Amino acid sequence: IRNCLVSDTGTEGIYVIDSADVLLEKNIVTRTNSAEQITGYFASAVKIFNQSYRVTCRDNLIIDNPYASGIWYDVGNVDAVFVDNWLERTNDGFFFEISKGAICAGNVFVNCNKGVRILNSSDVKIYNNTFFNSVASFERSERSAVGDHFGWHPSTGPDVTERHGHVFVNNLLAADETFKGPLLQFEQTEAVRERLKEPQVATLDANIYVRRAGLVPQPLIAWSPVANERGMIAAKSLAEFRKTASQFEAKGQEFSDYRGPLFRGVELGNFELLAAFPAAKSAAAVPEAVQKLLGGQPAYPGAYAPVK
Repeated sequence: IRNCLVSDTGTEGIYVIDSADVLLEKNIVTRTNSAEQITGYFASAVKIFNQSYRVTCRDNLIIDNPYASGIWYDVGNVDAVFVDNWLERTNDGFFFEISKGAICAGNVFVNCNKGVRILNSSDVKIYNNTFFNSVASFERSERSAVGDHFGWHPSTGPDVTERHGHVFVNNLLAADETFKGPLLQFEQTEAVRERLKEPQVATLDANIYVRRAGLVPQPLIAWSPVANERGMIAAKSLAEFRKTASQFEAKGQEFSDYRGPLFRGVELGNFELLAAFPAAKSAAAVPEAVQKLLGGQPAYPGAYAPVK
């Protein structure tokens, strides 16, 4: 599906089900479920559903879907590729649920409820994305094929104890003073607290966190599991986070209440990274498969090479 404009639909804009080797490229999907605002049913601008394999979403614009998810890979998906997309003012921009294996690279998420939402899935590799006022969220729960109303849903993805192996590297997470909550979060339900004591991520490094401070201090990273009363922490800085998870973010950098050069023009929706930003060339190496998808070795954080 290429070069289509899909707008003002009642529910889904594009719906893919039980398919393999699908390409969605250079489409615009906007204002889905905007007039209807359906509740009790979870609409999505693009839904990729029920055991689809190797579905690639590349260079799509998913914008102005405040009452729907963005691109939702829902149950049983395997080996997704999500690259060079722009998602703005959309809930759960890239939503990957009860599925196995994805590469998410070179995307831009702007003013989304959750830019990336990984739920009850495994082995999602997230490299070189730009987040603006959009949290990146990794979540897992006790939901399984046993006793579930839609038992076949969780049976198509990783079991409760297999929801891990994610990678989050070279991402640029930025927020202005209006954004509330953490820039990155790892959540799990109380019901799995005693069963799941290992992190959801295998690798978490070389990410750049930039924030303008508001009147009320906000956490930088929400992290679980943790052996405390709440089962999680809300770290206000990388230094605080490293006290709990010292194996992660050795190369990560934080710019707190930063007001220097960063993007070419936020007001005009231009999120190209300025070369004058102090961490513009700070990045870790990425796998060959990701290099190929991004058109070369990215020696920079976020979705764009630095510009003068």
